[in-house]
Amino acid sequence: MMKTHVAYLACAAALTGAALGAGPAVAAAPRTHLVFPGDSIQKAVDTADPGDTVLLTPGTYRQSVKVTTPHLTLRGMGRLTVLEPAKTKAAESCGENGNGICVVGKKDKDIEGVTIADLTVTGFSKAGVIAVGTDKLTVRNVTAVKNKVWGIAQERSVRSVLRHNTVRDSGDAGLFLANTIRAEEGAVDTEGTVIEANLLQGNRIGVTVRRLRDLTVAHNRISGNCAGVFVVGDENKPKAGALTVRDNRIARNNKSCPKTERLEALQGSGIVLTGTEDTVVTNNRVMDNVGNSSMSGGIVLAKSFVGTPNDRNRITGNVLQGNSPADLVNTGTGDGNTFQGNSCRASRPAGLC
Repeated sequence: MMKTHVAYLACAAALTGAALGAGPAVAAAPRTHLVFPGDSIQKAVDTADPGDTVLLTPGTYRQSVKVTTPHLTLRGMGRLTVLEPAKTKAAESCGENGNGICVVGKKDKDIEGVTIADLTVTGFSKAGVIAVGTDKLTVRNVTAVKNKVWGIAQERSVRSVLRHNTVRDSGDAGLFLANTIRAEEGAVDTEGTVIEANLLQGNRIGVTVRRLRDLTVAHNRISGNCAGVFVVGDENKPKAGALTVRDNRIARNNKSCPKTERLEALQGSGIVLTGTEDTVVTNNRVMDNVGNSSMSGGIVLAKSFVGTPNDRNRITGNVLQGNSPADLVNTGTGDGNTFQGNSCRASRPAGLC
């Protein structure tokens, strides 16, 4: 039997008054549902109401969970609260699709205000955490390790905060944010999504932002990946961009990754813009990213994979050192890209430093 402990507080005076007919009934206060290893997380989540917390005690949970209740918090007690794939075939859609935690809205209505925090997700064949159709999602203090595609991913989502997460050894991107994964569509305005203060190591790409606008990538530590940050656009309208990459430490992303169906072999890329517009890359420290890919280098502006140029991007106030083939690389495509106030030694073409 599941050992689910439910705790809640209510105002005694208000309850007494309501019982005596002195005023309207008081809504129940948010509850905490306590879950132990061996219990069903899904059962606790399905029992919870909006505003409740499902709190996972330390231990290993061999299961996945799908969250469809708005304003729910799913929280562990730190890295020793661990979700791993079930040993038998998963019975619910999240695990059946190879994911650890799924936060899913409806086609006509985003799920609002969900928080995922203070736990580890590891070993899933798709994503550790994936969110689709969310509004004001928070993912914080999550450790995502050795998930075969993405550590933490989201699509069709707005106003998200991904903060203080540690993502290592993902098969693709550590953090992956996109307008949509399966369709070719124009960029979506995220209405201010924030990717901040995360540690990203050993992934194919630390952070991928694909076909999105209006977000910030800031204060992250990104090292030991094949590439640090990718901002990806294409020929669809509206174009990707109108976002900021700032105050990140991006160093030694020199792991070698073979080519894929969509992307050439990667090694030694710090920050790459492909097919974007009106993006600001500022105040980053980009050090010792070395490789032989066409996108190797410190900060690289390259044509998109379908040949779309970069336009009106501003590369300003960055400190770059020891990147090869150069600290700053511009393939020469696009209009209005500017390089100002950067501290660096070598560029392609010459004269950008």
